[in-house]
Amino acid sequence: MALALSMPVVFTLIIQVVVASLGLRAEARAFFVFGDSLVDNGNNNYLATTARADAPPYGIDSPSHRASGRFSNGLNIPDLISERIGAETTLPYLSPELQGEKLLVGANFASAGIGILNDTGVQFVNIIRMPFQLRYFEQYQQRVSALIGEEQAKRLVREALVLITLGGNDFVNNYFLVPLSARSRQYTLPNYVPFIISEYRKILERLYELGARRVLVTGTGPLGCVPAELAQRSVNGECAAPLQQASALFNPQLVQLLNQLNTEIGDHVFIAVNTNEMNLDFINNPQQYGFVTSKIACCGQGRYNGIGLCTRLSNLCENRDLYAFWDPFHPTEKANRLIVQQMMIGPEKYMSPMNLSMIMAMDSKV
Repeated sequence: MALALSMPVVFTLIIQVVVASLGLRAEARAFFVFGDSLVDNGNNNYLATTARADAPPYGIDSPSHRASGRFSNGLNIPDLISERIGAETTLPYLSPELQGEKLLVGANFASAGIGILNDTGVQFVNIIRMPFQLRYFEQYQQRVSALIGEEQAKRLVREALVLITLGGNDFVNNYFLVPLSARSRQYTLPNYVPFIISEYRKILERLYELGARRVLVTGTGPLGCVPAELAQRSVNGECAAPLQQASALFNPQLVQLLNQLNTEIGDHVFIAVNTNEMNLDFINNPQQYGFVTSKIACCGQGRYNGIGLCTRLSNLCENRDLYAFWDPFHPTEKANRLIVQQMMIGPEKYMSPMNLSMIMAMDSKV
């Protein structure tokens, strides 16, 4: 259920026109990122874990043409948001380069493999689960306070943009990881979803307590349509029904949670990002968006190139712009650009209660 906009429709349209025509941007603001591999830009490089993307061909189309730890052929969603709002790219929090004035740009706390639940991703061993991402955020604020003073540090966080991406791994790498997984024995799927939603509430409430006031919260994509799930579960290329059911249950309940939190707070703090619909656009109609396929990964092996990891020995497509998926789970840079485009200017179907351009325009007047 979408939350109605509080501003008049005409004013909303005016903001969108101004942003589109003049490229209106708010003053430079910090940007913080939390979540999993869809938004990790290199934290796992510094950890003893198998959940990493620091070897070729990852990063083949990035500006440096080197693997940076991003699960992409090039830029990922946080990079592209920074690009669109005219900000520097945030550094991984564990990067030794995140010092001095670079701290004022923000930080990326995301870690591939993690989920809402602490037992999600246990097979990857050493990853930054959400309690630790939030503790690092506290630590970050202490470091910034030492640099610019406590009041200025609080203001920097209060005026920052925040992105959080969680949930997919709680299904793919937990509930459905193996037949009769511990969580699937404990919960039916319709009961598991409210459980993880209740745990997500605690995370979002803690983010708010730590000062976050503009938080983009992405839902899961169509989990059953990624090449890895097609390879394991699909007969004729159809999306895997159990994973699709998980997305169909989780995403509306997440929007309902965000609406509840906003109502309790009395402000539009949490913005629902419908990445499921954004992905389905090019998954269902790949040719319309310039892709030759949305089923086969560019980098991988086996059916749909969806088996195992993307490595130097994998099949590798020549033109990444023709593929919606880079590896068995993650979109290509081109697909990420389509997603961020909808985050910037998309209608309420994609962004509720407002898109990022509207947020930037409104906040620039505060």
